[in-house]
Amino acid sequence: MPNGVRGALVERVSALPDGPLDVTWLASESPRLALGRIRLCWEPTSIAGWDVTAHLGLATTEVLLASWPTAPDTWPNLVRPTIHEVLGLSAALAVATAALNLSNRLAHL
Repeated sequence: MPNGVRGALVERVSALPDGPLDVTWLASESPRLALGRIRLCWEPTSIAGWDVTAHLGLATTEVLLASWPTAPDTWPNLVRPTIHEVLGLSAALAVATAALNLSNRLAHL
C-alpha cells in the first residue's frame, strides 16, 4: 500500500468469481469506519503471498471481520465471497432496522 494509507474502503464487490472488487484508498487519518463499511488491508508476507485483513464498521466500533494469512497473489478472489456476503447482510440489517424504527413511530401516533 502507498505511504500514508491505512487500508482500502470497499466500494463495490461483485458476486461473480472474476468480477470487480472496487476500493478507494483510506488515508491514515481517516475517521472510524461507518456502519456496514469494510476496510481491507494487505501486506506482503516474508515467505510468499499476502497477509490480508478485513475490518467491519459497527454502530460504535470497528471489529476484525476476517483475516487471510499468507493468501496467494489471487487473494481478491479469495476474499470476495466473504465481503459480498457481509455487505449483503449489512444492507439487510439496515433495511430491517429502518422498518422497525418506522413501525415503532407509527405505533406511537
